[in-house]
Amino acid sequence: MLLTELELAAEIGRHLEGLGVAWCIGGSVASSILGIPRTTLDVDVVADLRMSHVAPLYAALHETFYVDEDTMRWAVTTRRSFNAIHLESMIKVDVFCAKDTELARQELARRITLDVEGRSLPVASAEDIILQKLMWFVEAGESERQWGDALGVVKVRGAELDRTYLEREAARIGLTPLLARLLAEGRDERQ
Repeated sequence: MLLTELELAAEIGRHLEGLGVAWCIGGSVASSILGIPRTTLDVDVVADLRMSHVAPLYAALHETFYVDEDTMRWAVTTRRSFNAIHLESMIKVDVFCAKDTELARQELARRITLDVEGRSLPVASAEDIILQKLMWFVEAGESERQWGDALGVVKVRGAELDRTYLEREAARIGLTPLLARLLAEGRDERQ
């Protein structure tokens, strides 16, 4: 299931690296790699894209992926996302332009390289995926899917999590009660 999505993310990643853009795999694919796997229909890539990267990235992608250059520019300007749809397979890669926040900068700086299905890929750290999933949980009106993804990472990675980093960043972004609830639920289910 993930092999094709990961191949496409890696292809986009090669183009990003060629432009000197920091990137990593995030979202549900990252939480599936680091936690409990689940089916997903696309792959999320987080990238520190800037306006100077848009034209060369579009040129590199447009023959293999459906991408819209104007949407790419809008995403960079608003620090949102755009789709890159692989024309042959119709698999969608969501490219999220990293926000200009401390948390987003740390997510890219703290990314880890994992061997996933025979390829080395940059993946958001377990702690950063947990924080992102908790933010999406709140933004999506307490989405059970986001909670489940975060809980899966806690269940699998609980003993190795950097609790100091998690607690500090959760406090900074107002998620301390949710993080405490998540960690307690993950601990209870591991026992």
